[in-house]
Amino acid sequence: MQIAVFSARAYDRRFLSEVAEHEGHGLTFLEPRLDRHTVTLADGYEGVCIFVNDTADAEILATLASGGTRLLLLRSTGFNHVDLQAAEQHGLTVARVPAYSPYAVAEHTVALMLAVERRLHRAYNRVREGNFALEGLLGFDLRNKRIGIIGTGQIGQIVARIMRGFGCSLRAYDPYPNDTVRDYGVRYVDLDTMFRDCDVITLHCPLTPDTHHIIDAEAIAKMKPGVMIVNTSRGALVDTPAVIEGLKSGQIGNVALDVYEEEGDLFFEDLSDRVIQDDVFSRLLTFPNVFITAHQAFFTEEALQNIAETTLVNASAFAAGERSGNELTHELVSGDARGGSDDQDA
Repeated sequence: MQIAVFSARAYDRRFLSEVAEHEGHGLTFLEPRLDRHTVTLADGYEGVCIFVNDTADAEILATLASGGTRLLLLRSTGFNHVDLQAAEQHGLTVARVPAYSPYAVAEHTVALMLAVERRLHRAYNRVREGNFALEGLLGFDLRNKRIGIIGTGQIGQIVARIMRGFGCSLRAYDPYPNDTVRDYGVRYVDLDTMFRDCDVITLHCPLTPDTHHIIDAEAIAKMKPGVMIVNTSRGALVDTPAVIEGLKSGQIGNVALDVYEEEGDLFFEDLSDRVIQDDVFSRLLTFPNVFITAHQAFFTEEALQNIAETTLVNASAFAAGERSGNELTHELVSGDARGGSDDQDA
């Protein structure tokens, strides 16, 4: 099968090319994102492969279908950027990577917690400048702190297991409680209880209409003063202007983010020689108690290998007239958009 790969970077070429040779697929790597301006680049390709900041709305899917595309491959777990109903209407099969390396995201989540609460980003810059003072670097012990986990799918489970090793008290919210998580000593509570009691809130749920801005001004007002908020799932789970107000008032003590609601115009690009036009994001960067990475939680050797393998196995199954089991349909959205389904993305 001939496949056009959008948003392709050097690491995509490396991992996908190795697997494609084994699976017998031809890949054309395209650096631009898929959008209405670039969609014609996919003309004549039976398969199109996209990443999290590519656009696959009804208009683009119609254009893809008219150009001969029959398969849309997501090298991601999340699918909120794809209009599944439109895909079905145009006869497009959509297949994702339901799991790649939950350990990658979970471990990055904990790294963010440690980095922001111990001010490692500030300490690193100070030492490089010859400043060895400790003022402004005061942190706190994670031991005995209450950690609130929103979403207890694979990533949330691993975060719970790691944080238990730190000696934390664990709370979780998920519409579909998980007995495995309970075995780690996690107690399921409602959101209001979590917000009131927890020192750290970490997000591991998918982005759905129900979870959009699950962290908003109302939620922040209910939280324990000085709370830490960590998001390695989807940017739109968090109302960023509300978080900024919480930081300014001191209601929020620390913020650690690997995702951002408007990241499509920022992340995965080198903008070091340009002025960032996003004023909200620029404001976030001014806070000393905010630590941001650019959607890299998934970015490990193991995860990229798994993503490449699953993506092209999905293509092979389609080419053989079979199902890989990773196909998505509009009807599955309500079932897959459960709190227990992790949605980082890769």
